[in-house]
Amino acid sequence: MTSTRRIAVVGAGPAGTALALGLSRQRYDVTLVTDRTAEEIRAGSVMSSQITFESALEAEDALGLRSLLPEAPPIERLVYDTVRTDGSTAAFDTRLSTAARSVDQRVRVPLVMDEIERRGGKVVVRSATVDDLEDLARDHDLVVVSTGRGGLTSLFERDAERSPYDGPQRVAALTYLRGGSPSTALRYHSVEGVGECFTCPALTVDGPCDIVVVEGVPGGPLDVWDDVTSADQHLTRLREVLAAHFPAEASRLHGAVLVDDRSVLRGRITPAVRRPVGVLPSGAPVLGMADVVVLNDPLTSQGSNNATKSASFYLEAIGAHRGGFDAAWMERTFDNFWRGWAQWATDWTNSWLRPPAPHQRAVLDAATQHPAVAETIAAGFDDARLFSPWWYDAAEATRFLASQTAVEASRFDTRDLRRALGQYATGVTVVTTLGADGERVAMTANSFTSLSLNPPLVAWAAARSSASLAAFEAAPRFAVNVLASDQHHLSRQFSTPGSAKFDGVRLRPGDLPLLEGTVASFTCRRTQRVDAGDHVLFLGEIESYDAPGGEPLVFHSGFYRLATRHPDL
Repeated sequence: MTSTRRIAVVGAGPAGTALALGLSRQRYDVTLVTDRTAEEIRAGSVMSSQITFESALEAEDALGLRSLLPEAPPIERLVYDTVRTDGSTAAFDTRLSTAARSVDQRVRVPLVMDEIERRGGKVVVRSATVDDLEDLARDHDLVVVSTGRGGLTSLFERDAERSPYDGPQRVAALTYLRGGSPSTALRYHSVEGVGECFTCPALTVDGPCDIVVVEGVPGGPLDVWDDVTSADQHLTRLREVLAAHFPAEASRLHGAVLVDDRSVLRGRITPAVRRPVGVLPSGAPVLGMADVVVLNDPLTSQGSNNATKSASFYLEAIGAHRGGFDAAWMERTFDNFWRGWAQWATDWTNSWLRPPAPHQRAVLDAATQHPAVAETIAAGFDDARLFSPWWYDAAEATRFLASQTAVEASRFDTRDLRRALGQYATGVTVVTTLGADGERVAMTANSFTSLSLNPPLVAWAAARSSASLAAFEAAPRFAVNVLASDQHHLSRQFSTPGSAKFDGVRLRPGDLPLLEGTVASFTCRRTQRVDAGDHVLFLGEIESYDAPGGEPLVFHSGFYRLATRHPDL
């Protein structure tokens, strides 16, 4: 695609550089504003404990990032243990479906900045202020703010409903070390009421290293960093903390040294979600991005995933839009990112900042005995949507554990079987109906298929565990909405239980819920219900349909894809 639209991205962190790179690859006129040169970033201090999991790695590939970055050591497993206040423990060791990676931002960001300039983008080195944003807004069609420096965060109002904390919930200390015993795992240790420690292999400025993050409950025994003023003091304090509370890491990292004197970081973060649209004194709107509008504690290692996913969502929204980038478009773009991705990571991370509920302890206990439970928890680090609803609800947790235990009785490795079945590419639909009380009901399904033209019959399948199943079994009619390529956020939104599925969703007129923007929709009379193992199969006769066409959303091998014409045809 070729476009002459001018877009400014303020902030050269992982999100801002990823978006600017994606825009430059699509030939937008891009200006990236950064307060440091690429060389100053390379020679500067560490910025984060980034871990990029499978879904975000896929997004990085689509954005053009993967080919730029050097290969980092693989993070192949999740090793977890917890010690509780009553003295009980739980521990498990499970593989990740695909290895995660961690690349020091001092390596990543300069490489991406260089590529943006190589592709014709403009990199402006300036500590941006509100006045600078005014200048950019006058000269550009869209301004995206991905840094809070220079007081820019104040442009974005805190969303109290989505921000349960008004102060830091952890005191964090980050360290890059070299020389410890090798590991290919994200090693996660928790001591209830005290804090957490997690470590992972990573690639830093001159080779492999270990990243160590210690998070302490404020006022507790790990809140010991305020008097530290040098990198050497930091390392000494870290060794004391590990020896006292995380002896396995103290042993593994015995003798390890700092990567350099800029490889330490300490701080306190107040988790917050902010309104996505900032209004400049002139009245011009600017769009907030990544940590500016969704700032999570690093406790669950979601920051890098959120950064990449926000860049991916925003890039797609920009490319699909033909009008002006007004405040309504900005709200809609952020809402799609929030509902499709960020809300799940935020809710899960916020829950880990609180003492675990009894049913959450039961899930962790079950993971020590049942590999399927442990694998699901590990997969949740990649996509926190997988924790809904069972992580938050005791009854759902009981059902989840029962289903995972049943999985282990299967004669196949269920995860491998799912991978094999996933090689068959499908479209993605949202099936809707009305409950007995007139309430709208919906679920995501990629099991939809055509059965017959005469009579016109279709079929789709719902899991027996679905909270919406009873409504579909009682309803005489249903509608199938075939999603377009830019509606993957709706696929995720409708795939989890809850009353907010239709929030922000635009509907077309009809006696059943019909989604706007789909490539096709079918209103059907249910003709048959068939028990099919752990699913129920619904057959329906088409009463009416609409097929405006367009690019469909495709699902293959666990990821959303785009359909393209075969080059030989």
